[in-house]
Amino acid sequence: MKIVVFGANGPTGRLVTRLALERGLDVDAATRSPLQFPLEHDRLAVERVDVFDRASVSRAVGGADAILSALGVPYGRQRITTYSAGITAMLQAMAEHHVRRLVCVSSSAVDIEAGPHGGFLFEHVLQPFVAGVLGKTLYDDMKRMEATLSGSEVDWTVLRPSGLFDADAVSDYRIAERYLPQKFTARIDLADAMLRQLDDRRFVRTTAAVGTVSGTPSVAQLMMREAFKRPPRQASLDGTMARP
Repeated sequence: MKIVVFGANGPTGRLVTRLALERGLDVDAATRSPLQFPLEHDRLAVERVDVFDRASVSRAVGGADAILSALGVPYGRQRITTYSAGITAMLQAMAEHHVRRLVCVSSSAVDIEAGPHGGFLFEHVLQPFVAGVLGKTLYDDMKRMEATLSGSEVDWTVLRPSGLFDADAVSDYRIAERYLPQKFTARIDLADAMLRQLDDRRFVRTTAAVGTVSGTPSVAQLMMREAFKRPPRQASLDGTMARP
């Protein structure tokens, strides 16, 4: 099987690419910054792709069996269109090249009515601030992305992680339609879940929550980790967002 990974140079995209190669898949890594991509393999091709350039998206999708999107952008006050524009370009390319399977990353924050993820502080202070203020433009575009997918004819699956954090190996995680109570998702668990959808038909044409069960940080720990991360030199179209 040959897959194309969009957002391949982001933290989740790199993990998806690495795990896919370890499992014997052929991978095209689609990124705006191919010279910065750290992986090399005889079954890996790295392509310069910008999701706002539909011709480059079409070239990447040609010959693929499935598309995995780990696109992401940082929070910002300006209108964000990366997710909706990206998925529109992917769907157009998939129609051109007769590709049916697509798995993409969204966030549990786009559907806070699905169910609770914590106590009073988390539910009534932290989550509303993140979803409705800090990340409003980002999650609004994720909602547009999901709406576009729901009206398409491809075999899509949307995976919704909660607070993303880094871990060394795939761990004990859960996946369920729409909602899970877990507050956090390890990026490597999300990457594993994305690849498993290639053979798992349970969540075709629906959304699925992904949550890590053990070894998760506290809310305070995660906020401290994100607060002291070195900021990116420039906004990137690659990778899942640091603060979903």
